[in-house]
Amino acid sequence: MAQDLHGKHVAFLAADGVERVELEQPREALDDAGATTTLLSIHDGEIVARNGDLEPAGTFRVDGLVADAAVDDFDALVLPGGTVNPDRLRIDTDAVAFVRDFFDSGKPIGAICHGPWTLLEAGVVRGRTMTAWPSVRSDLRNGGANVVDEEVVTDEGLVTSRRPDDIPAFVAKLVEEIAEGAHVRTAAA
Repeated sequence: MAQDLHGKHVAFLAADGVERVELEQPREALDDAGATTTLLSIHDGEIVARNGDLEPAGTFRVDGLVADAAVDDFDALVLPGGTVNPDRLRIDTDAVAFVRDFFDSGKPIGAICHGPWTLLEAGVVRGRTMTAWPSVRSDLRNGGANVVDEEVVTDEGLVTSRRPDDIPAFVAKLVEEIAEGAHVRTAAA
């Protein structure tokens, strides 16, 4: 990861139930590359993390509410997984609207594991080549995505990965996409 992300501001959107490593490791890597990161959520205070969805894994302090966030304030968005986290996000109208507006901006978005559920709810997966946790792939196919089983997949600035083991490849590609900046996304088929 030789790219310098100084001057780049990256939003992480997560809620209670976030998979700890899928938030913590990408955030640390982006911070180490020079980016400023902000954790947005659907409530203030702290969000509860998990390991493997079942084991308690501490908390993360929320930096701001997604309801108050503006897409223009960020250069990229990251959607970590954990089963409960995106399930909470996809029923929150502010979170879904923020993700849809972010996608429409052409700015890079990274989603790992169950994270693509929020993209699906935002209605932006049709025609996109993506990957995700195995149980999420059927949902993405039903939403019109071209789903593949690869460590990391990039489609016009949309970076997706399958699971925590993919984090190194996910972060490397995400850093590259953020360094390149916004993309012009073609209309989905």
